Amino acid sequence: MSGVLPLTGIRVIEMSHMVMGPTCGMILAQLGAEVIKVEPPKGDKTRSLKGMGTAFFPLFNRGKRSLVLDITHEKDREILHKLLDTADVFLENFKDGLLARQGLAHELLLERHPALIIAGHKGFLSGPYQHRPALDEVVQMMSGLAMMTGTRARPLRVGSSINDIMGGMFGVIGILAALRERDRTARGKNIRIGLFENSLFSVAQHMVQYEMTGVASTPMPERTHAWPVYDIFDTSDGQKIFIAVVTDGHWKAFCETYSLAEFLNDDRLGTATDRIEARSWTIPKVAEKVRNYSMELLSAKLDSLSIPFAPINSPEDLFDDPHVQREGGLVHFEDSDGQTYRAPTLPLELDGEALGEGLHVPALGADTDEILKELGVAEK
Repeated sequence: MSGVLPLTGIRVIEMSHMVMGPTCGMILAQLGAEVIKVEPPKGDKTRSLKGMGTAFFPLFNRGKRSLVLDITHEKDREILHKLLDTADVFLENFKDGLLARQGLAHELLLERHPALIIAGHKGFLSGPYQHRPALDEVVQMMSGLAMMTGTRARPLRVGSSINDIMGGMFGVIGILAALRERDRTARGKNIRIGLFENSLFSVAQHMVQYEMTGVASTPMPERTHAWPVYDIFDTSDGQKIFIAVVTDGHWKAFCETYSLAEFLNDDRLGTATDRIEARSWTIPKVAEKVRNYSMELLSAKLDSLSIPFAPINSPEDLFDDPHVQREGGLVHFEDSDGQTYRAPTLPLELDGEALGEGLHVPALGADTDEILKELGVAEK
């Protein structure tokens, strides 16, 4: 992005690992903050993850500087304090009590650094479960999200680290609010972000629905459809497409376009409620018609009719999607080994421009000497 980024001049010290804390730091870095990632001598454990964890470190640690400190040593703890003297924000996601055992409890940090904003990314907010460790899958099971995605008999986690990523986003929200408040008060803030509560927030619509109606939640695969057409269909070229016909205008246009005029003249289908109740016999006929068209023809026509639709993609398919391929849709970043990869841009634009192009993933300790010199510490 051209020009000065919104968080230019903000210094963030990050001591976090896995996904939630690093996501928070990565977003702050893309908004212009200087993010210094403090790693132990052996490095963040996600640096060596393989399989589905291969992308964790490079994806969520782009645009940061790497400083190696061993906070079990008093000398390195003092270096950390010197660093915090220069910082605006401190990110961490350790289990409660771990930092306190190193003399780095939040209340002590705020005594020594009263303008510091601390963002602790935890499994749970304060309460009976606050001592528990948590993972994305744990909180998806606890919150009912996995049940809603699958069934009670076979709950399914969402197919990404969705709560960790959203938890990092809520961390950013809290930090931005605290920075704004600090402009008025000159005082820091102790922020706690809960992974479980993040997942709870995502199922709030189902909780409140029960509160309002007394009707228990229905898993998505077993739900009663609320629209005349809201289904996945096969195409003539062996692909699958989701089509949503949700308004009277959609219904008329869809039926006229796909040779279903008989539906428009059927008294049994006069209202939206009638059409929903008739799905048992209308949807097979819709499927028969849709199966006569290729994905390309269906997409072009549905797009022209402004009827919501979607091809059923896998994540890797998105590299070939024309919208994802638009200018700024994918950003390039360089891994610590010099290889270049592509990733989706942040889901926002500032004055029409995307964020995050050309960031680098730091090698372990790559910035240690430079940062120590900045602090006036010649060597550890």
